[in-house]
Amino acid sequence: MNELTLPIVVMLALVFGEALLVKWRGKETVNWRDVVFNVNSGQMMLWLFRGLEVLCYGLVSRTASLDLFADLPAAAVWAFAFIAWDFGFYWLHRLHHQWPLLWAVHSVHHHGEHYNLSLGVRNSWYSSLTSIPFFLLLAVAGVPLSVFLAVSILHYTVQFFNHNAFTGRLGILERLFVTPSHHRVHHLRERRFANSNYGGTLILWDKLFGSFTRQPPARDEHHYGVKGYTASANPLRESNAPFARLLGLRLTPPAVRPGPAPQIIVSGTLLLFIPVIGYIQRYGYGYDDIGREQTALFVLLVAASVMLGLLSDGRRGSRVGWAAITCLMPLLCLYGFGWQAMIWQISLPALALHGLLVLLMGGVKTRAVRHG
Repeated sequence: MNELTLPIVVMLALVFGEALLVKWRGKETVNWRDVVFNVNSGQMMLWLFRGLEVLCYGLVSRTASLDLFADLPAAAVWAFAFIAWDFGFYWLHRLHHQWPLLWAVHSVHHHGEHYNLSLGVRNSWYSSLTSIPFFLLLAVAGVPLSVFLAVSILHYTVQFFNHNAFTGRLGILERLFVTPSHHRVHHLRERRFANSNYGGTLILWDKLFGSFTRQPPARDEHHYGVKGYTASANPLRESNAPFARLLGLRLTPPAVRPGPAPQIIVSGTLLLFIPVIGYIQRYGYGYDDIGREQTALFVLLVAASVMLGLLSDGRRGSRVGWAAITCLMPLLCLYGFGWQAMIWQISLPALALHGLLVLLMGGVKTRAVRHG
């Protein structure tokens, strides 16, 4: 495991650990379909575009850097990078709410109706793509790529924490930083709240630019999400439907039918993330030497992500599609790529077995209905 894969493993452990804790405490029902969509919403495509973001940053850093920190201590570089990144994110986030084209990307994040850690990773396929121009200031100023990546991870970790379901107000920290109580306001369904509290780590920018709103009284009933929108579990549809609406195209509401039990969907999600982690560990940011093997695995993983969403929605044919893709995965990785480590020898056949069991369970259910 390397520095790129570890954050994903930690993210999965925290997301599903928090969901189990919510269920154990019994204060509210866990919507497992929603949790699965959140962690499944474009992880591979998001990773591809994250690689494009890194590629662009490196190109600007090499060709257009002003090297402002050449004679300054490292602490100055880190301090500037921390503040400049957060400033760039504030305007990125604010404009994502104000410009229709950017809102078509960002709205996927706001469609989530349950406030928990999984919402922190719910994204459009294109969210990393639209962030590229907002952080190039750091590259022009001379912030090294390694510092940019480290600062990005730090800020995204804070933002991930700010979506948790349990943390209340944090005292004096509320005056300095964006906290879960600040960010919950931003996710409320009412527009007057959603169009405020854009900051990522420092609450300074919201207070400075007049977009700060305090938490409403607890006695008022509020809901999360976007009013009047019903989301499917299909990341392909959800990432592209906002653009169709922007073009004035009418979309029928997603046809959601009873699907497999939540335990089946959750276990399939966790098993699918094992080859996702293998892809990231093997290819990193993925732009050095793209070959047929990497392309084939990428396409297969994206197809599996989409099929998992269709399976969660109970769509016809999704059981057959899921079984076909999960059976192809070990053939490609074990025999096509030669992934011979023990973890692959165990996990990839387990993924194929999951697909076959889902297919068989669907067949049994169908026969039972016919005989009834």
